[in-house]
Amino acid sequence: MSQGIEALKAPSNRRVLGASLVGTAVEFYDFYIYATAAALVFGPLFFPAASPSAQLLSSYATFAIAFFARPVGAALFGHYGDRIGRKSTLVASLMLMGVSTFAIAFLPTYATAGWIAPALLCLLRFGQGLGLGGEWGGAALLAVENAPPGWKARFGMFPQLGAPVGFIAANGLFLILGLLLTPEQFIAWGWRIPFLLSAVLVGVGLWVRLKLTETPAFSKALEEAPPPKTPLFELLARHPLETLGGTFAVVACFATYYLSTSFALGYGVTTLGYSREAFLAIQLGAILFMAVGIVIAGYWSDATTPRGVLMWGCGMVIVAGLLLAPMLGSGSLLLVFGFLSLSLFCMGFVYGPLGAFLPGLFPARVRYTGASVAFNVGGILGGGLAPLVAQLLADWGGLVPVGFYLGAAALVSLVALAPLRRTVED
Repeated sequence: MSQGIEALKAPSNRRVLGASLVGTAVEFYDFYIYATAAALVFGPLFFPAASPSAQLLSSYATFAIAFFARPVGAALFGHYGDRIGRKSTLVASLMLMGVSTFAIAFLPTYATAGWIAPALLCLLRFGQGLGLGGEWGGAALLAVENAPPGWKARFGMFPQLGAPVGFIAANGLFLILGLLLTPEQFIAWGWRIPFLLSAVLVGVGLWVRLKLTETPAFSKALEEAPPPKTPLFELLARHPLETLGGTFAVVACFATYYLSTSFALGYGVTTLGYSREAFLAIQLGAILFMAVGIVIAGYWSDATTPRGVLMWGCGMVIVAGLLLAPMLGSGSLLLVFGFLSLSLFCMGFVYGPLGAFLPGLFPARVRYTGASVAFNVGGILGGGLAPLVAQLLADWGGLVPVGFYLGAAALVSLVALAPLRRTVED
């Protein structure tokens, strides 16, 4: 315990943990402002006039593009992260994400440019996903590969905490704009402001990350053997079970998050008739429960195992799925807040331990690729189509099948976690 506390006090480790949290918060801010804008304004702005539900579905379809780009980014940045190092790769992923997000602020709408507008939106969304594909794995490795013995999960929870921080920044800004601007002003130009401000946040993230040094585990791996020529091929040839199991293990966290944020926001405003500002406000309150869940899960994982905590978290998400319809569709904003708080608290237990769990499945020489590929392919399965599928299910049968969908995603992860007992120590 004393060794870990002293490690936390060390300036180098404080810088590492700060960089893993701040950089991830910036990346998730960029990603979340798109998710929020997709739920609120992109439908009527970038797609031809149709029913509100059809425009929302089209908007969610562009949201899914980034999830299909993320495995490509995982393979690309994982390749260089395992060959040349974690630091430079993390800087490159942050820059790609930032440029793509900033450029969205200058896009024309469908009314002025026709189908060129959604085509450009899809292109920049792909760039966002490409950058984020290399972000999470590198940030997790940066933390856990610098952790003292017995502290991997607590160090690994710092990049996970970047998610609620980025969410609060993104949705908080949209809430402020909604309060300060008229609906006409927000639709006309106000939605562009969060994308413009991303340039400032990316600058902060780059400043922090450029001060880092390489991780001890990567340096040790280079001393023992030359880096793999093609980390992805080595990963799939030597660690297929870990890659497959790790991929399905993250399905629950993505499904939980995007059903509780993007889908809930779009459904709450469009179908249930809550005001945008009211729903954003309760989501901002509920996301704090996710942060609490991440911290509890981090400490619990070091006391037991990350795998065990993830399995308990999957069970909690199944219960949350059963409560989705009666609470989210109750007509009471207080009960809606209760459900969002519960589901995001559960999210902390299926997300927080991943920072230690996924890197622990792979040796250092292919760890960047392994953790990134598993996390991001799992993102397609769990989150890429989650808002779209949930909206289709809700249009067909109301909220009950959406709750079963959430529970099924958690069950998939629970089954995948069962055989993944071995972890790598270095």
